[in-house]
Amino acid sequence: MTDQKSVVVAIDGPAGAGKSTIAKRLAGRLGFTYIDTGAMYRAVALWGLRQGVDMGDMHRMEQLAAASQIELAPGCIELNGENVTEEIRQPEVSSGASKIAVIPGVRRAMVAQQRAIGERTSVVMEGRDIGTVVFPGAAVKIYLDAQLAERVRRRLSELRAKGQEVPEQDLLAQMKERDHRDSTRADAPLAQAPDAVYLDSTKLTLDEVEEAILKIVRARVANGKEFR
Repeated sequence: MTDQKSVVVAIDGPAGAGKSTIAKRLAGRLGFTYIDTGAMYRAVALWGLRQGVDMGDMHRMEQLAAASQIELAPGCIELNGENVTEEIRQPEVSSGASKIAVIPGVRRAMVAQQRAIGERTSVVMEGRDIGTVVFPGAAVKIYLDAQLAERVRRRLSELRAKGQEVPEQDLLAQMKERDHRDSTRADAPLAQAPDAVYLDSTKLTLDEVEEAILKIVRARVANGKEFR
């Protein structure tokens, strides 16, 4: 059961579905803390890449995850006291994050940090297994999806806005591989929780997605607070 003093809004879904953007907006509207779980895995992957560690080295990556000090603030992600907000969005870091996310020890370390945050305050948390593993008792669970072509288009736009040029076919291949890896991994695979609301954002604007989820929050969270 979710602590009555705090509310968890869990948003799961594949890469490029718009989870991060929507989660940030929802947190602002609700006055909740936004937790970007993907950024946490990316931070660990970045540390591993900087150390020259093979992303498949389970023991070493588990050590780094356990030792990592990750701080999340609006618009800023710090790893061991260093602002790595931009560095963790590099394609090789995103790919590395998906690879280390299949390592049980890494996941245990990240889940422990995520649960600790969610127990302290009301949060909007997005990732791949929030509603199924991290917070199975979350008050609100959303599975946010979009068609593959649209997800690739969105990610291309994000990268180009940051001055990064990635061939569309390369990004498509990367996203297909990531979808497969995320959904077939043995430990906490990407899946829709049985009690999660499925939302396809392919043809919806950000405002429409935000309002749809806010309606669900209002319907499911009966704590006397009027969310605007």
